[in-house]
Amino acid sequence: MTDTATTTAAGLAGRMLIAMPGMGDPRFDQAVVFMCDHSEQGAMGLIVNKPSNDVDMKALLQQLDISVDGEVGKASVHFGGPVEMGRGFVLHSPNEASQLSTLDVREDIHMTATLDILEELGRGQGPARWLMMLGYSGWGPGQLEAEIADNGWLVCDASPKLIWDTEDADKWDAALESLGVSALVLSAEGGRA
Repeated sequence: MTDTATTTAAGLAGRMLIAMPGMGDPRFDQAVVFMCDHSEQGAMGLIVNKPSNDVDMKALLQQLDISVDGEVGKASVHFGGPVEMGRGFVLHSPNEASQLSTLDVREDIHMTATLDILEELGRGQGPARWLMMLGYSGWGPGQLEAEIADNGWLVCDASPKLIWDTEDADKWDAALESLGVSALVLSAEGGRA
């Protein structure tokens, strides 16, 4: 990310990864990951369907000495992934985006990792649609491509409806359905023709 306005990402950025059964890492069991960046240097994404049982938005904002106004305190904080779990990320709609370090992943989906967006949210301002995550999912050069080739992930188009309007417990099935795949027919064993 840069200090000013916006940056554009490439590769699988702006798409979704759907964890296949039998991946072997329980942190990614039935995970749906929105990809924020993907290049030859590696990849970064945020799990959008795993709310944290340990922290909510009110507790998080209070810990950061940010006042909490209205409904924002009732929102869930999501587990974004196992990397840098003390670091926060807000996946949000583009309206009223933070002027500092906002990554325009797509025209309709942005990501911000600076305190100013949390201050805006605490005041009941900021983007209309958002998810707060702690931590992120990261892959080194070629790692994600190898996991996809080994049938660890399916790739689908991302949609704001899936991210913000679908219940967390239903996102994995909904992402699969966007590909015309039923969870009932998936196998933990992959194969290649």
